[in-house]
Amino acid sequence: MFLRALGRPMLGFLDYLGQLAQLALKIAESLTVGKKRWRLFFQQIVEIGFNSQPVVIITGAFVGAVLAAQGLFQLSGLKMESMGGALVSVGMLRELGPVLTGIMLSGRVGASMAAEIGTMEVTEQVDALRSMSVNPIDYLVTPRFIAMMVSVPLLITEAAAFGIAASWVVGTQTFGVSEAWWVHHTRGHTDLSDIYISLIKGLVFGILIVLISCHQGLKASHGAVGVGQGTTRAMVYSSLAILITNFFLTMLLNIFFPIGLAG
Repeated sequence: MFLRALGRPMLGFLDYLGQLAQLALKIAESLTVGKKRWRLFFQQIVEIGFNSQPVVIITGAFVGAVLAAQGLFQLSGLKMESMGGALVSVGMLRELGPVLTGIMLSGRVGASMAAEIGTMEVTEQVDALRSMSVNPIDYLVTPRFIAMMVSVPLLITEAAAFGIAASWVVGTQTFGVSEAWWVHHTRGHTDLSDIYISLIKGLVFGILIVLISCHQGLKASHGAVGVGQGTTRAMVYSSLAILITNFFLTMLLNIFFPIGLAG
């Protein structure tokens, strides 16, 4: 009885992974031989990238500020306040920038994707596309996928940059840390490996958001209730996938890109 109760969710999870893999293969096929719809791509760039900037900037700035404040409260007891900049820089680039940006996008963009595509699915607009010989993947999913791949690295860069800048304000203006030492340690402990990790994580998180959100939209059923449930699942599943995947990426990427200790 226990094995049956355990096996049923596991089989459902494996089936769900299979559906995501199938959607990923369809996107890959669309990218190689499908029709490119650049007008829709630019519309999604505006929706995913440009319109997400305020929430990403605010998130990055205040996370960097609070990380600096908490770090300096602890470092002050060790007389190492000037290391606060290095702490925030590495933390924002390697972990907090990609993860928090991904989670914010899963709530703002992923839920929107699932709701829009789900509404089209339950109102039979997706079937109408097929009847007009328009591939729904080419029309609905691929432009969002490409736009996400372009937008996420830029948004993560913005979040990290504003977080580091906010930490500098907190550290030098509020806690009175020497600006020269703050900048020296920040530059000395931050290198290209931190940026590589940030961008790699961002691309992986972007792929997860698109796959999960568009899948929930395409599988929506039972009218408005189904769309609402799919939207909720898209946000929750995307956030959980980001948090779980981030652990394994951190363990793997730190082998190839160890934390810089120069300076």
